[in-house]
Amino acid sequence: MPVPALATLLDLAPHPEGGWYRRTWTAPGTVDTPHGPRPTATAILYLLDDVSAWHRVRSTELWCWHSGSPVGLALGGSLDAPGAPDEAVLGPPGERALPQREVPPDIWQTARLLGAEPALVGCVVSPGFDFADFSLA
Repeated sequence: MPVPALATLLDLAPHPEGGWYRRTWTAPGTVDTPHGPRPTATAILYLLDDVSAWHRVRSTELWCWHSGSPVGLALGGSLDAPGAPDEAVLGPPGERALPQREVPPDIWQTARLLGAEPALVGCVVSPGFDFADFSLA
């Protein structure tokens, strides 16, 4: 798969769930969690150019739409596997779209493009993201 021009411009790397990302910020403090110490928060730029596979994170995640196509961000519950999706549209504020959406801890999530061009979003995770807290369906 070719690297999107915006991924090159922003120095993004492939993400295991699909798309492209780069951590842009790590809060200076730490917090103890049942799975070890974590930064109080982290942020990434994330370029979605197709579909983000079903996954979950042990921390709260805030998706913030920046540009490009609207994104369908679906939540699938907290059971062992994703359930019936509850989809919200991230995009320019308007009748159907919201500029951001919270994903609570341990909730399955997936995202898909709702247009032809890639979408650039920011994701803030608190406590901060660690791949040990990430699982794919």
